Amino acid sequence: MTSPSLTQVRRRGPRRRARAATALTPAAGVGLGIALIWFSILVMLPLSAVVLTTTEGGWATFVDTISQPQTWAAITLTVGEALVVTLTNVVFGTLIAWVLVRDRFWGKRILEVIIDIPFALPTIVAGLVLLSLYGPNSPIGVDVANTRIAVFLALLFVTTPFVVRTVQPVLLELDIETEQAAASLGASTFTTFRRILLPALAPAITAGAALSFARAISEYGSLVLLSGNLPMRTEVTSVRILTYIENGNMAAAASVASLLLLVALFAIVALDVIARRVARR
Repeated sequence: MTSPSLTQVRRRGPRRRARAATALTPAAGVGLGIALIWFSILVMLPLSAVVLTTTEGGWATFVDTISQPQTWAAITLTVGEALVVTLTNVVFGTLIAWVLVRDRFWGKRILEVIIDIPFALPTIVAGLVLLSLYGPNSPIGVDVANTRIAVFLALLFVTTPFVVRTVQPVLLELDIETEQAAASLGASTFTTFRRILLPALAPAITAGAALSFARAISEYGSLVLLSGNLPMRTEVTSVRILTYIENGNMAAAASVASLLLLVALFAIVALDVIARRVARR
């Protein structure tokens, strides 16, 4: 029997190392099992229950619910405003993160704390704050209550920290010398950003955008006071779902919730694809 050639041995080496890297130890296997069970209980089972409730009503109930004019108006308003808010957060959230990391100024620590306030503040309190500032008794003379602008401001308030907090750690880890080297070779500021910074920041930006969009389409507390929940005008899907539940129509409520779930999944996958392509470039 002939002994394996040197080439065959070299080929087997990486394969064995790959199998060793992917093999789970008993402790890791137990940890993975616990994590999957915990994730299933907290996430998969509730989501499955929503989908099952939707199927109980049948396809006709789903179509009738979504195509109902008031419900469709709430869906288009919610998704449209969530998209605008997400794009706004991508631009200004990245800018704020850049300023916090690269610049030094008085009040920087105070700004760091203020950015996290929407995380800790109950959303109904946020709605009360926004109503006090932009409502009929506004101290600055700006009354946007019961308008689409109110929906935009409320969603923007609760989603602002997401992009900032996902981009900031990545900026802290970036090597400034790489940017300086590009500039010394004649690269413009825009070229340096497009070819060096953007590929590195793309995964963090898209992750923050996904979180921002998902939070926006599901927001309720900060909207109920300022937007007025006017049918066909400022009513969002979360309010519409609550209305269906209060009327005992669980199948219709689950239909709207399932559609929002599909929209959120599509947005997350699309953003992930964009981030991978930008990073490869």
